Amino acid sequence: MLDANKTMPIAIGIDFGTTNSVVAFALPDGQVESMSWDAAWSSVPGDRTETFRSALMFWREGRKVAHAAGPEAIARALTETGEQRFIQSIKTHLASRLFTETRLYGQRFTVEQLISTFLMDLFREGHWGEEGLRRAESLPAVGGRPVVFAGERPDDVLAMERLRQSFSGAGLKQVDFAYEPLGAAYWYARGLDHDETILVADFGGGTSDFSVLTFAHENGKLEAKPLAHSGVGVAGDTFDYRILDHVIAPRLGKGSLYRSFDKLLPIPAYFHAAFAQWHQLSWLKSPQTLAELRKLQTSAEEPGALADLITLIECDLGFELHRAVGALKAELSSKEKATFRFSREGIMIEAEVARKDFEAWIADDIAALARAMDEALAAANVAPNAIDAVFLTGGTSYVPAVRSLFVERFGEKRVHIGDAFQSVASGLALLAADRARQNESRA
Repeated sequence: MLDANKTMPIAIGIDFGTTNSVVAFALPDGQVESMSWDAAWSSVPGDRTETFRSALMFWREGRKVAHAAGPEAIARALTETGEQRFIQSIKTHLASRLFTETRLYGQRFTVEQLISTFLMDLFREGHWGEEGLRRAESLPAVGGRPVVFAGERPDDVLAMERLRQSFSGAGLKQVDFAYEPLGAAYWYARGLDHDETILVADFGGGTSDFSVLTFAHENGKLEAKPLAHSGVGVAGDTFDYRILDHVIAPRLGKGSLYRSFDKLLPIPAYFHAAFAQWHQLSWLKSPQTLAELRKLQTSAEEPGALADLITLIECDLGFELHRAVGALKAELSSKEKATFRFSREGIMIEAEVARKDFEAWIADDIAALARAMDEALAAANVAPNAIDAVFLTGGTSYVPAVRSLFVERFGEKRVHIGDAFQSVASGLALLAADRARQNESRA
């Protein structure tokens, strides 16, 4: 952890992620250190974390709307604290023209305002406190961006405009942006003593990005040359969706029927479609949606299943469900079978899941990842056998079916797995430091 009293950083890398966010500092000696936060959810006194959950919790305090971010938002999500709204995967809304604003306890929030609120807390709640935001405003900084934003028809121009406005709204007005896999590549290449052509695969919560780069030593310095980039809106959240859709949603009324006069009709699909996507789950908690669900419950063939869905929405159990899904994914990475368990507020869901079934559910997603990888190689005009090393980063890189995709194509020896959370931010910090030196040399 960076000692704020002894070391003054020269640049900052900011990885604002769909699921987790990380801040890294480049130091004068070429080292990189990470910002840390109090692990508010932990029972261990003084426990700290170097990842900041990309989440917000809102609640009413008198006439005001109060909020918490990151670890504190998680801590509130895990305790009974009355009426509140938990929002996660905010980044997923950036490229969508359909989502412009929401109202929380009567107060209007645009996408940009939600992200700005989050970013200010990201720095203020770090180990430097308020000073952290002031230093972030004054130092050279590079923020990460996906090659392709998440969403069905992502609007890249809109997403970048919103992202810049979000950082500016947090006081970070001079932030440059770089592709997230470029940051990961910088981190991988920091110790290279020879030239290499590498493929970087960065698996986030909302998107998976690929970059082909060459690193060559010129004039005693390692120079990076990006050759091509590609990306696809398939990543960790997509795999979560498959589990939710196959294991959980059917136990919450998906596919069941309700009686309308003399007919039996299916429960409208949009309830479970929204429920199965983390960035949409919190928006189900509206009086209109809950009233419609209660009306359906009175004529449903499986009223208990809809009752559980209503409870899950009303009690804001999205984060705890997310944790249970994540635990299942992690267990399936090392076991052939695992048991999904979720028990809260009278909801009890338990099911055994086989890895082969999970891999069947994500087969089309793996194929989409393969196509995006091939696009990057083709655009770079580099054959797979010309790739010297493959660097994988992000939590989804630990899913066996994902890892196998690269091992089968490039061989075990060429595939390297980096730190799931720190690689991108650390590389962005190094990139920010390099850009600052180049600007100084031109001045």
